[in-house]
Amino acid sequence: MTGHPVLYSFRRCPYAIRARMTLAYADVPVELREVLLKDKPPAMLALSQKGTVPVLALPDGRVIDESIDVMRWTLGHRDPNAWLTQGDYGDRDPLITENDGRFKTCLDKYKYADRHPEHPPHKYREEACSFLRELEWRLSEAPWLGGQQEGFADIAIFPFIRQFAGVDRAWFDESPYPHLRRWLDSLLDHPLFKAVMAKHPPWTPGQTPVIFPEDT
Repeated sequence: MTGHPVLYSFRRCPYAIRARMTLAYADVPVELREVLLKDKPPAMLALSQKGTVPVLALPDGRVIDESIDVMRWTLGHRDPNAWLTQGDYGDRDPLITENDGRFKTCLDKYKYADRHPEHPPHKYREEACSFLRELEWRLSEAPWLGGQQEGFADIAIFPFIRQFAGVDRAWFDESPYPHLRRWLDSLLDHPLFKAVMAKHPPWTPGQTPVIFPEDT
């Protein structure tokens, strides 16, 4: 045991990405345990029966298994650029609610259109575009969703737009959302994102702990 909180994570999961980016930003150390979603460790399932990542187990016995709550917990410890209160909404930006709700539903149907054959993929993409238009409008007013620097909403929403763009990048690159593309590319090249996408083998009990962020 390291004495640090334990974070069960999966490298490509957008919920886990936003949690790890916030931990890296705040430089709050955790013991990182990479999991295979098709072979979830019993230790994680004992903490959260949801079986989804991220799961953060705190030294005092508390368990946080919602990514937004992991972000808020982290920023409660250290928030050097005031992400929690940045802009008009901070961590309560209504765009986050829309992202995690209606847009995520459309994204899943678009990305896994073969599982939803009742409509062709472009139908699900069109349904998602109302959210993209909201983001485009916001980003036409300022470089980041919260204003002049990246903040809570940017990090909470970015991994899902990354997934959306990756379904058909050629279409996305030709879409009428230049500010959104600029924003996405800025975050793809952001040191925080690069820091959290290092590959780790799946965790096994008894292995040498992996401390994240690595330079903590």
